[in-house]
Amino acid sequence: MSASPYAALFEPVKIGPVTAPSRFYQVPHCSGMGHLRPQADAAMRGMKAAGGWGVVCNQETEIHPTSDLSPYPEGRLWDRDDIPALRLMTDAIHAHGALAGIELAHNGAHAANLMTRAPVLAPSEASIETLYPKQARMMDRTDICNLRAWHRQAAINAREAGFDIIYVYAGHEMVLPQHFMLPRLNQRSDEYGGSLENRVRLARELLEETKEAVGDTCAVAFRFAVDEMAGAGGMEAGGEGLEVIKMLADLPDLWDVNVSGWQNDSVTTRFQPEDGYQNSYIAAVKDITQRPVVGVGRLTSPDLMLSMVQKGIVDFIGAARPSIADPFLPAKIRDGRVEEIRECIGCNICVSSDTHAIPIRCTQNPTMGEEWRRGWHPEEIEPVEASGGALVIGAGPAGLECAMQLARRGMDVTLADAGEGMGGRVTREGTLSGLGAWTRVMEHRLYDLRQRGNVQMFTQSRLDADQVAELGLPHVFVATGARWRRDGVGRRHLEAFPVDAAMPILTPDDIMDGAAPPNGPVVIYDDEQIYMGGVLALHLAEAGRDVTLITPAAIVSPWTQMTLEQDRVQRGLIAAGVSTCTGRTMAQIGAGACTTHGIYGEAERTHDCASVVMVTGRARDTALYDALMAMREEGKIALETLQLIGDAAQPGLIADAVYSGHAAARALGQDAGAVEAAFFRREMTALS
Repeated sequence: MSASPYAALFEPVKIGPVTAPSRFYQVPHCSGMGHLRPQADAAMRGMKAAGGWGVVCNQETEIHPTSDLSPYPEGRLWDRDDIPALRLMTDAIHAHGALAGIELAHNGAHAANLMTRAPVLAPSEASIETLYPKQARMMDRTDICNLRAWHRQAAINAREAGFDIIYVYAGHEMVLPQHFMLPRLNQRSDEYGGSLENRVRLARELLEETKEAVGDTCAVAFRFAVDEMAGAGGMEAGGEGLEVIKMLADLPDLWDVNVSGWQNDSVTTRFQPEDGYQNSYIAAVKDITQRPVVGVGRLTSPDLMLSMVQKGIVDFIGAARPSIADPFLPAKIRDGRVEEIRECIGCNICVSSDTHAIPIRCTQNPTMGEEWRRGWHPEEIEPVEASGGALVIGAGPAGLECAMQLARRGMDVTLADAGEGMGGRVTREGTLSGLGAWTRVMEHRLYDLRQRGNVQMFTQSRLDADQVAELGLPHVFVATGARWRRDGVGRRHLEAFPVDAAMPILTPDDIMDGAAPPNGPVVIYDDEQIYMGGVLALHLAEAGRDVTLITPAAIVSPWTQMTLEQDRVQRGLIAAGVSTCTGRTMAQIGAGACTTHGIYGEAERTHDCASVVMVTGRARDTALYDALMAMREEGKIALETLQLIGDAAQPGLIADAVYSGHAAARALGQDAGAVEAAFFRREMTALS
């Protein structure tokens, strides 16, 4: 290790009474598993520890029924009954020599208490954050005393559960210690309101009392959002944010510093392409405190990590999303395998899992969240027992992943694509505004495939069924993808609507293939309502086109709320001069205009345009698969395996395509019953 240029990243660092074995620190992040799926959560965190993360934390962990985040399955430590489930996690982390951290949280008005029906607590009278007919009540002194007692007891219980680092949490605009700090949320006139010192009082008390309760055996960390990125109206790193750090400088054993809210802390590469983008906000922290500091910023480059440590910006390399994309990132740096890192693409599919209250998933890492349920390891895969070679047709995300995993299993693999290059939709979508980082999905897999002697790759190789039969390979995986429809059938329109042949109709495929709409105004009709409509509108606007985006949805690209982007999407379109018409559905498309009507009965409206880009549904390309299936049924081709994967099987996200290819490669040679049993493995509630 001494010869490694990154040796400094593997130095042990003392945090109060405990010592981390390296500078790699998985900061708290949600998993969609939490208290409902503790075995799955433990297996996922244990995998991070196995991959070399010196500290592995859990997620925001409710400390009391008045902080009930249902239906979201976050961590839970209401009382001692929750200790055994959390012990599963700490045991899994400690098995690999890492420290385990827990993020204690009371979410105030961010928690609707929908299951417990407990009163919602807040610094001042306020509406709760969830769109639900309930308000939060202002905490009185008894409530504050109770909160402090709940937090202290939770810290003691966390220590018994085996955690080494216990958090006081004041970030992401989600928890009471931060709510008390923010004047817009705290209009109190007592000793907990008014001056900054008063507004910080609760955080100080929680830190002091947590240290008193467990500080001789556990480190106490403070997760603090130093800047809300809201200008003078909020907490700023150059103002009160820095003053808070000065007030509490050496009270915690560790500072975990970031920005808030969550949409800023976990901003996507579409709107913040640079790794280390939080450095300018956190750089001053180490000038104030003598305690170690951890920071984040979608860090994937070992050189940037090393630079941050050497420049004294941080002591620990913090990560949530990069640790999800590659749990073995530290081990690969340690072992000199930097080129093998699966770099986070900043798409926030992991975030969307939490906002959907489902187990975590990742575009780059299809094993994420499947460590316990399916027994998948991100770096290991069993050799295949199937005979003969495999043919993968289509080198998009599903085909690349399938070919890579089959090759890792020892199969001789032939990968053929009809296009001029590899990557399929990943490469093509990567040409659009803001999506360049998505090509990392292709680059990682191509690099791996090119290192292997059991893989042949061919481009410009469109195969028909007879050619597949001539190759004589017994295992065939068809990843021929899907094409965007131009007939208008989408989410709201289940049938095609009238289109005048004189109007040029384009699809996202046309734009990605380099076609330019005719001169004149462009209408984008987004009846998919995911992300593509907003991406294309900005892409064309940046190319100087007059763009109008029309959608039946109430807002632009509504699904991007799941990835914390929607506000930026809509603001970005306004700034680029894109006209948006929401709540309107297409009636017909004429020769020089299209007609829409409001979904709530508003009058028809005519929109002059020179072309229409249809962002609606996608049609699966199954022609080759259907032909092969027919030949197989007629006995004209002997195939042990014939399987559709990726968008050809079911159009979805890139993450879904990668998962499909991975699952197919894993299943080859396995008993179908065993595969199904693993797929449906569940954690059941014990009756007591």
